[in-house]
Amino acid sequence: MIKCKDCGFPDTRPGLIFVDGKCGACINFEDRANIDWEERKGNLTTLCDMHRKESGYDCLIPVSGGKDSYFLVHTIVKEMGMHPLLVTVTDSFTHTKAGAHNLRNLITKFNLNHWQYTISHDLFVRATRAAFEGTGEALSFVEWAIYTIPTMLAQKLGIGLVVYGENSAYQYGTSTDDEAYANRQLEKMVENIECSRAWWNSKGTTSAEVDSILPEVPIKPKVLFMSHFFPWSSVTNLEVAQRYGFRTLEGEWDRKGTCENFEQIDSQAYLIHLWLKYPKFGFQRVTDIATRRLREGLMTREECDKVIAEHDHELDPIAPKDFCQTLGYTKREFVKIVKTFNKAKIRFRKPRKAGVAQ
Repeated sequence: MIKCKDCGFPDTRPGLIFVDGKCGACINFEDRANIDWEERKGNLTTLCDMHRKESGYDCLIPVSGGKDSYFLVHTIVKEMGMHPLLVTVTDSFTHTKAGAHNLRNLITKFNLNHWQYTISHDLFVRATRAAFEGTGEALSFVEWAIYTIPTMLAQKLGIGLVVYGENSAYQYGTSTDDEAYANRQLEKMVENIECSRAWWNSKGTTSAEVDSILPEVPIKPKVLFMSHFFPWSSVTNLEVAQRYGFRTLEGEWDRKGTCENFEQIDSQAYLIHLWLKYPKFGFQRVTDIATRRLREGLMTREECDKVIAEHDHELDPIAPKDFCQTLGYTKREFVKIVKTFNKAKIRFRKPRKAGVAQ
């Protein structure tokens, strides 16, 4: 395993770029110092002016109620003066109290209309079980829908602008393209779904159900990555969100397998989707977050390494319990499936010493 000389990120992330011992995430982050952010903010203003309407919705923002959602809505409404429709694609897992509060509060504080798209429970269970057992990416169907459904709705309603948060491929170093528009990535996603249609059909998901999350291509609305226009930081976004009443998990859930209490907090079992990278690739969300804090100057390398060693292997018991109850697995079945993806040869049970794979 090769690790980035600056942040320590392992080369086991699929597609991660490495140049002279440095990972793509570090390279891209350093490039931020050469960007004229005021110019980019001006470009965003120009784009908004092109789509601004005197009445009706002039843009659409997919939201979960997380801290990034607050930053997006604050920027588009308070700074750009736009009139968005908010859209949420939900899952069937148990939602946290903080997550439920944050979504309601977001809608209320900004006085906006909100469209909630709920995948049928039966389809959610079948698609999630198929993805979990077949690929180890449990929420791939739902993750697709989070991007495709809002775009589909914008097309149906004639809304010409859709605003997403970060370009994760660029932020996590699997691409060097700091794109303003997500259209090409969305069209590639639709292509990938089409290519996997036969596989989904073989796993009990009908073609009509696959079609239910497919927008028309080419994608007609302009779909933006807000991370192109602002130096993206979940810590900065949290500060904005808390000004509007955003709640963390403090006092509700002291999660294991994390190094914070405000990222991806909407539902309990979503942690499984994040943690599954650990048995497959030898790292999970703790590595993602700690190395980002290191790049931002909020952690030292020693602190980053310590957090990863102590927490990256952990899985909070609440997450698999909710995952199994929702999808109909026993604990034994869950463990057996996880072990089939144990490519990193990492034991499922917690190591005797934190951070030591046995």
